[in-house]
Amino acid sequence: MSTTEAPNAPLDPKLLEILVCPVTKGPLRYDRAANELISEQAGLAYPVRDGIPIMLPSEARKLEG
Repeated sequence: MSTTEAPNAPLDPKLLEILVCPVTKGPLRYDRAANELISEQAGLAYPVRDGIPIMLPSEARKLEG
């Protein structure tokens, strides 16, 4: 892990209130353990790097199941 990467960097709660999934425009759930924003509707998990959500579908991980 590089020194610029902060695992589980705090995510601003106000930011979480206004963010939506770019694919479905639906709500997101923050998974602190995985440091990801989860879109149940799209089946995608968006990474959070250095406290910044990366809201690009190409960067998202597909959820299993």
